[in-house]
Amino acid sequence: MQNQSIARLAIFASGTGTNAEAILRYFKDDPNVIIALILSNNPNAGVLDRAARFGVPAKVFNREQFRNSDVLGWLQKNAITHIVLAGFLWLIPGTILSAYPRRILNIHPALLPKFGGKGMYGSKVHEAVKAASETETGISIHEVNEHFDEGEILFQARCKVEPYDTPEEIAQRVHELEYKHFPRVIKEWVTKNKADR
Repeated sequence: MQNQSIARLAIFASGTGTNAEAILRYFKDDPNVIIALILSNNPNAGVLDRAARFGVPAKVFNREQFRNSDVLGWLQKNAITHIVLAGFLWLIPGTILSAYPRRILNIHPALLPKFGGKGMYGSKVHEAVKAASETETGISIHEVNEHFDEGEILFQARCKVEPYDTPEEIAQRVHELEYKHFPRVIKEWVTKNKADR
Protein backbone atom coordinates (compact mmCIF):
# COMPACT_ATOMS: atom_id res chain seq x y z
CA MET A 1 0.00 0.00 0.00
CA GLN A 2 1.26 3.46 -0.88
CA ASN A 3 2.55 5.66 1.95
CA GLN A 4 0.06 8.53 2.16
CA SER A 5 2.74 10.91 3.46
CA ILE A 6 4.75 10.63 0.23
CA ALA A 7 3.81 12.84 -2.71
CA ARG A 8 4.47 11.39 -6.16
CA LEU A 9 4.80 14.14 -8.78
CA ALA A 10 4.52 14.05 -12.54
CA ILE A 11 6.11 16.91 -14.49
CA PHE A 12 4.66 17.88 -17.87
CA ALA A 13 7.05 19.83 -20.13
CA SER A 14 7.21 20.68 -23.84
CA GLY A 15 10.71 22.09 -24.22
CA THR A 16 14.26 22.13 -22.90
CA GLY A 17 13.23 21.36 -19.34
CA THR A 18 15.38 23.82 -17.38
CA ASN A 19 12.59 24.32 -14.83
CA ALA A 20 12.07 20.57 -14.66
CA GLU A 21 15.78 20.13 -13.90
CA ALA A 22 15.62 22.72 -11.12
CA ILE A 23 12.71 20.74 -9.62
CA LEU A 24 14.52 17.41 -10.04
CA ARG A 25 17.60 18.79 -8.28
CA TYR A 26 15.56 20.32 -5.45
CA PHE A 27 13.71 17.09 -4.62
CA LYS A 28 16.56 14.65 -5.39
CA ASP A 29 17.11 13.78 -1.72
CA ASP A 30 13.63 14.57 -0.36
CA PRO A 31 12.06 11.37 1.02
CA ASN A 32 8.58 12.92 1.06
CA VAL A 33 8.40 14.17 -2.55
CA ILE A 34 9.29 11.86 -5.42
CA ILE A 35 9.44 12.99 -9.05
CA ALA A 36 7.97 9.76 -10.40
CA LEU A 37 7.28 10.60 -14.06
CA ILE A 38 8.14 13.12 -16.79
CA LEU A 39 5.63 13.55 -19.61
CA SER A 40 6.08 15.48 -22.85
CA ASN A 41 4.06 16.20 -25.97
CA ASN A 42 7.31 16.76 -27.90
CA PRO A 43 9.42 13.71 -28.86
CA ASN A 44 12.46 16.01 -29.35
CA ALA A 45 12.10 17.87 -26.04
CA GLY A 46 15.30 18.41 -24.09
CA VAL A 47 13.44 17.54 -20.91
CA LEU A 48 13.54 13.86 -21.96
CA ASP A 49 17.36 13.87 -21.80
CA ARG A 50 17.23 15.52 -18.39
CA ALA A 51 14.78 12.87 -17.16
CA ALA A 52 17.19 10.15 -18.33
CA ARG A 53 20.12 11.79 -16.53
CA PHE A 54 18.16 11.79 -13.28
CA GLY A 55 16.85 8.27 -13.80
CA VAL A 56 13.21 9.37 -13.96
CA PRO A 57 10.85 7.45 -16.28
CA ALA A 58 9.59 9.54 -19.20
CA LYS A 59 6.78 9.16 -21.70
CA VAL A 60 5.84 11.03 -24.88
CA PHE A 61 2.23 11.41 -25.96
CA ASN A 62 0.19 12.89 -28.81
CA ARG A 63 -3.08 14.85 -28.71
CA GLU A 64 -5.24 11.77 -29.05
CA GLN A 65 -3.53 10.04 -26.12
CA PHE A 66 -3.87 13.25 -24.09
CA ARG A 67 -7.58 13.61 -24.77
CA ASN A 68 -8.53 9.98 -24.29
CA SER A 69 -7.63 8.07 -21.13
CA ASP A 70 -4.04 7.03 -22.05
CA VAL A 71 -2.19 9.79 -20.20
CA LEU A 72 -4.56 9.64 -17.24
CA GLY A 73 -3.96 5.89 -17.14
CA TRP A 74 -0.19 6.43 -16.98
CA LEU A 75 -0.63 8.89 -14.11
CA GLN A 76 -2.80 6.46 -12.18
CA LYS A 77 -0.55 3.48 -12.91
CA ASN A 78 2.38 5.44 -11.45
CA ALA A 79 0.31 6.44 -8.38
CA ILE A 80 0.80 10.14 -9.17
CA THR A 81 -0.63 12.41 -6.47
CA HIS A 82 0.25 15.85 -7.93
CA ILE A 83 1.03 17.31 -11.35
CA VAL A 84 3.42 20.16 -12.14
CA LEU A 85 3.46 21.96 -15.51
CA ALA A 86 6.93 23.30 -16.28
CA GLY A 87 6.80 24.90 -19.71
CA PHE A 88 3.92 22.79 -20.95
CA LEU A 89 1.88 24.37 -23.75
CA TRP A 90 -1.37 22.39 -24.07
CA LEU A 91 -4.58 22.95 -22.15
CA ILE A 92 -5.20 20.16 -19.61
CA PRO A 93 -8.26 18.06 -20.57
CA GLY A 94 -11.24 17.80 -18.24
CA THR A 95 -10.63 14.12 -17.44
CA ILE A 96 -7.26 14.93 -15.85
CA LEU A 97 -8.61 18.08 -14.14
CA SER A 98 -11.39 15.99 -12.59
CA ALA A 99 -8.98 13.31 -11.41
CA TYR A 100 -6.61 15.90 -9.88
CA PRO A 101 -8.75 18.72 -8.45
CA ARG A 102 -6.51 21.54 -7.15
CA ARG A 103 -3.54 19.21 -7.57
CA ILE A 104 -2.13 20.65 -10.82
CA LEU A 105 0.31 23.57 -10.61
CA ASN A 106 1.67 25.77 -13.40
CA ILE A 107 4.27 28.50 -13.67
CA HIS A 108 3.84 31.48 -16.02
CA PRO A 109 6.68 33.88 -16.93
CA ALA A 110 4.78 37.13 -16.24
CA LEU A 111 2.66 38.79 -13.57
CA LEU A 112 -0.79 37.40 -14.27
CA PRO A 113 -3.41 38.43 -15.24
CA LYS A 114 -1.12 40.46 -17.53
CA PHE A 115 0.40 38.70 -20.54
CA GLY A 116 -1.42 35.41 -20.03
CA GLY A 117 -3.77 33.25 -22.08
CA LYS A 118 -3.58 31.13 -25.20
CA GLY A 119 -0.41 31.65 -27.24
CA MET A 120 1.37 33.57 -24.47
CA TYR A 121 4.42 31.52 -23.56
CA GLY A 122 8.21 31.75 -23.51
CA SER A 123 9.80 34.49 -25.59
CA LYS A 124 6.38 35.73 -26.77
CA VAL A 125 5.64 36.85 -23.21
CA HIS A 126 8.93 38.71 -22.80
CA GLU A 127 8.54 40.38 -26.20
CA ALA A 128 5.05 41.55 -25.18
CA VAL A 129 6.37 42.89 -21.85
CA LYS A 130 9.05 44.84 -23.72
CA ALA A 131 6.59 46.14 -26.33
CA ALA A 132 4.26 47.37 -23.58
CA SER A 133 7.13 49.30 -21.92
CA GLU A 134 6.49 47.59 -18.59
CA THR A 135 8.71 48.64 -15.69
CA GLU A 136 8.45 45.26 -13.97
CA THR A 137 7.63 41.66 -14.75
CA GLY A 138 8.06 38.38 -12.93
CA ILE A 139 6.56 34.96 -12.42
CA SER A 140 3.15 33.66 -11.37
CA ILE A 141 2.65 30.20 -9.90
CA HIS A 142 -0.97 29.13 -10.04
CA GLU A 143 -3.30 26.20 -9.80
CA VAL A 144 -4.65 24.95 -13.12
CA ASN A 145 -8.28 25.04 -14.26
CA GLU A 146 -10.01 24.66 -17.63
CA HIS A 147 -8.71 28.00 -18.96
CA PHE A 148 -5.16 29.08 -19.84
CA ASP A 149 -3.49 30.92 -16.93
CA GLU A 150 -6.71 31.62 -15.00
CA GLY A 151 -6.39 29.34 -11.96
CA GLU A 152 -5.89 30.67 -8.44
CA ILE A 153 -2.53 32.43 -8.09
CA LEU A 154 -0.54 31.06 -5.15
CA PHE A 155 2.68 33.04 -5.53
CA GLN A 156 4.24 35.88 -7.53
CA ALA A 157 7.77 37.25 -7.61
CA ARG A 158 8.83 40.44 -9.38
CA CYS A 159 11.86 41.85 -11.12
CA LYS A 160 12.62 45.20 -12.72
CA VAL A 161 12.48 45.83 -16.44
CA GLU A 162 14.84 48.58 -17.56
CA PRO A 163 14.04 50.63 -20.70
CA TYR A 164 17.17 49.30 -22.44
CA ASP A 165 16.52 45.61 -21.62
CA THR A 166 16.14 43.22 -24.53
CA PRO A 167 13.51 40.43 -24.38
CA GLU A 168 16.40 38.00 -23.89
CA GLU A 169 17.67 39.94 -20.86
CA ILE A 170 14.14 40.05 -19.44
CA ALA A 171 13.87 36.28 -19.98
CA GLN A 172 17.14 35.66 -18.13
CA ARG A 173 15.93 37.62 -15.09
CA VAL A 174 12.59 35.78 -15.12
CA HIS A 175 14.35 32.40 -15.40
CA GLU A 176 16.36 33.21 -12.28
CA LEU A 177 13.10 33.82 -10.39
CA GLU A 178 11.66 30.56 -11.72
CA TYR A 179 14.60 28.43 -10.61
CA LYS A 180 14.76 30.15 -7.22
CA HIS A 181 11.07 30.00 -6.30
CA PHE A 182 9.22 27.27 -8.23
CA PRO A 183 10.65 24.21 -6.41
CA ARG A 184 10.11 25.81 -2.99
CA VAL A 185 6.52 26.79 -3.79
CA ILE A 186 5.85 23.26 -5.07
CA LYS A 187 7.10 21.88 -1.74
CA GLU A 188 4.81 24.24 0.24
CA TRP A 189 1.84 23.50 -2.03
CA VAL A 190 2.28 19.72 -1.82
CA THR A 191 2.62 19.87 1.96
CA LYS A 192 -0.51 21.99 2.38
CA ASN A 193 -2.38 19.99 -0.24
CA LYS A 194 -1.67 16.70 1.55
CA ALA A 195 -2.87 18.19 4.82
CA ASP A 196 -6.15 19.29 3.17
CA ARG A 197 -6.92 15.89 1.63
